[in-house]
Amino acid sequence: MNNKAVFKSILLVLVSVLSGFFSYLAGLNYHQSFSLGIFIASVMGTLFFWEFRLSFAFLGTALLLITKAIDLENFLRLTTLEVILFLAGMMIIVSLLKDTGFFAWLVSLILRVKHLTGRKFTILIIGISALLACAVDEVTSIVFMVAAILEICDYYEVKPMPFVIISVLATNIGSAATVLGNPIGILIATKAGLSFEDFLIKAMPLAVVALGVTMFIILAWFKKPIELLDKHIKEFGANEILIRLITIPMERQLRISLAIFGITMVFIALHHRMETMLGLVPNTMLLIMPLIAAGFVMIWKWQKAREYVEKGVEWWTLLFFMLLFAQAGTLKFTGATDVFAERLVELARNSHGMLLSLVVWMASIGSSVLDNVIIVVTFIPIIKSFFALGFGTEALWWALLFGGCLGGNITLIGSTANIVAIGILEKEEQVRVRFMDWFGIGLVVGLSTTIVVWLMLSFLPFYK
Repeated sequence: MNNKAVFKSILLVLVSVLSGFFSYLAGLNYHQSFSLGIFIASVMGTLFFWEFRLSFAFLGTALLLITKAIDLENFLRLTTLEVILFLAGMMIIVSLLKDTGFFAWLVSLILRVKHLTGRKFTILIIGISALLACAVDEVTSIVFMVAAILEICDYYEVKPMPFVIISVLATNIGSAATVLGNPIGILIATKAGLSFEDFLIKAMPLAVVALGVTMFIILAWFKKPIELLDKHIKEFGANEILIRLITIPMERQLRISLAIFGITMVFIALHHRMETMLGLVPNTMLLIMPLIAAGFVMIWKWQKAREYVEKGVEWWTLLFFMLLFAQAGTLKFTGATDVFAERLVELARNSHGMLLSLVVWMASIGSSVLDNVIIVVTFIPIIKSFFALGFGTEALWWALLFGGCLGGNITLIGSTANIVAIGILEKEEQVRVRFMDWFGIGLVVGLSTTIVVWLMLSFLPFYK
């Protein structure tokens, strides 16, 4: 172990122990202080030793159960298994779409535009990235977008880094528009009792406005790379060769996979109405539709079913989410989040508007340095405590969602999509992305879009 790792380990232990100790002196009881210390250890362990994050989640869980900070029955309830199953089902469907060439076909279909220019290409990148993030998870979306961008930039002999950054910024914004775009979307939907229709009605307009603001900033910020691409497009002449490179025919298996995905999306979109008609618990259809669709996928493609489940589903990530959800839920179970909520209400001077401002900005800034899932998991029980204190509003959930997604654009480590895109770019192009290469545009876009969403949530009666 090198000196840097030793220092991080010592700091991790000190901060975890001291946070629990001082919270106990501040008035929290033993179980509240201990659960807080364990949660902070898991979060800091994830931040300092990303490759060992699941180890910290496992050890923290064991300590919470051994010390009776929470009993086994309630811990299992707090793992939010329904969200984990939803994500697993969607990942199997996405594996089918990958296997049948859906993403390559979609990118080729949209990029086959006549009279391509640098400006048109940039707008297309923004639109496609946001659209794909709405329909599937942000990581899958960015993998295929970066692949397409690298191919096109190589053909036109321009540096791909600006266009990869553009795609990631749009992906993070688009992921907030629907329940499907980001794990925090389905998590907030289940905990807040929000439906797919609620996201379409309330979240999508915010995302569209934020995307519009981002588009104007990007076109100005990356004016030189866009003009260079435009110049090279004109020098290379028409893009018939490029069209031949990216043209992919729609085969029978692709049509069937599109039908499965389309039917799943329709049922997910109508889940609230179906639940009302059938007398089901809210979000029941939302959560089981991916399981039903995944079941049919595994019957149809039975030869690859095991591969879809073992390789297509990110079990490492899902297990981490599940245990982290439960650890955050333990803070609520012990009453620790009620104390935090009371302090924040006092800080906001009992003002709903100030409370909303605190949530959106703390989530945004927090997500710029930590994975937005961790920030959202931390805040969900606190917002629930706001409701118990009589200060809860639906707008707080939207503030948390957009703070988490938009803040992820500020730094190159703020979102999983950022890290994945940078990894692909460095591996394929041998280009090192420095912190400041990202931070300038990320900060402007992140702060600008957060301000716009914050003002809309604060002053539009629609979100009251």
